[in-house]
Amino acid sequence: MEFFYVSLLCLFVCLVFLSLHFLFYKNKSVVSSPLPPGKIGWPVIGESLEFLSTGWKGHPEKFIFDRMAKYSSIVFKTHLLGEQAAVFCGASGNKFLFSNENKLVQAWWPNSVNKIFPSSTQTSSKEEAIKMRKMLPNFMKPEALHRYVGIMDHIAQRHFASGWENHDQVVVFPLAKQYTFWLACRLFLSVEDPNDVAKFADPFDVLASGLISIPIDMPGTPFNRAIKASNSIRKELVAIIKQRKIDLGEGKASATQDILSHMLLTCDENGKFRGELDIADKILGLLIGGHDTASSACAFIVKYLAELPEIYERVYKEQMKITKSKGPGELLNWEDIQKMKYSWNVACEVLRLVPPLQGAFREALSDFIFNGFSIPKGWKIYWSANSTHRSGEFFPEPEKFDPSRFEGSGPAPYTFVPFGGGPRMCPGKEYARLEILVFMHHIVKRFKWDKIIPDEKIVVNPMPIPAKGLPVRLYPQNQQA
Repeated sequence: MEFFYVSLLCLFVCLVFLSLHFLFYKNKSVVSSPLPPGKIGWPVIGESLEFLSTGWKGHPEKFIFDRMAKYSSIVFKTHLLGEQAAVFCGASGNKFLFSNENKLVQAWWPNSVNKIFPSSTQTSSKEEAIKMRKMLPNFMKPEALHRYVGIMDHIAQRHFASGWENHDQVVVFPLAKQYTFWLACRLFLSVEDPNDVAKFADPFDVLASGLISIPIDMPGTPFNRAIKASNSIRKELVAIIKQRKIDLGEGKASATQDILSHMLLTCDENGKFRGELDIADKILGLLIGGHDTASSACAFIVKYLAELPEIYERVYKEQMKITKSKGPGELLNWEDIQKMKYSWNVACEVLRLVPPLQGAFREALSDFIFNGFSIPKGWKIYWSANSTHRSGEFFPEPEKFDPSRFEGSGPAPYTFVPFGGGPRMCPGKEYARLEILVFMHHIVKRFKWDKIIPDEKIVVNPMPIPAKGLPVRLYPQNQQA
């Protein structure tokens, strides 16, 4: 009997040994490689507060560069928004992630995003985003974009007439948000009346502020306010969708007038039409993506043009040459946009110094090795635009404002990434270029301006914004000496 138990024990030990041996060799490359250097911070919250607070203090790049200097300039580990994470830095990190999309990594959003954008179809925000990315090219293709230029010009004329002209002083950032949000409402929903647009504006500001926040769902927190705001907006959107159905049925709306009509009249791969709540979810996401980043860019273009008169003069001359070529009442067109080369170089330099998209998260689909370090399956990966944008390795004198960086072939691949890269590059990149250039055209041909707060701080929440909204003093062009 004793021999039997000894034999059984030996068999058990052998099985354990073989299992460990198998697991070791199966994952030999991963097991033998260390995790990236770094620290995970406090229990549960990790380094989330430091990550967010450097943005609130106006220096979002500090979190990244401090750890690049201390641990590794290529990759370091941390703990963000409740998840173990590796931060990939530099052009090599960007190239690896963008080249391995849906192979080794996939898009990931914090749980807070799923709670703020609950899908009515019970699918994840990731799956819904994939569906939207397949749909968007229909609305961002060249022929559609050509048509948008005139609409953008028309809205811009109304926006500057109502919000800027006959004012000695204005606060730029709220006005830039009004402009880009008005465009999004017009092009996505055919909502053009300023009073109707205003119904959405305040709840969208609240939603955006709580989107990337610590997910504490308690009264008064940014996260809780964002959830309430998203529910409020969704109700308004459902009302618009119901009315559009009626209008389509009565021939008062066309099938091709905007994204909303397309969604209502197009069935999915299973032959089913989308429900009202499903469409409201998707429009909600589009409205967020379609205006927030561009409004930040427009505001900081105003900031830098105020600080750099020689840059302003070159933009002004380029835009006035286009203005003088137009007949009375003639709207801007696609050809005019293509002539705004220097203006776009200026906009790109603003996007380099103050990228609206600070970075984005991915999730490891399997164990893999990067730069000699093990990245376990399920870990979250964050890439940062600032790790290249503000690096002297890729942009000499990185703090200097220099639009000539974008002349000729421009920056090296994977170094200028305000719109991301690879398969997940922002599908609205060209749309954003149009609305930014139309904004630049109208503001410089109408005004010069001075900053009222010379050293106004920049805060990131979750996108960079001027702390006081960027108040400026306006000088109409026709009053210049």
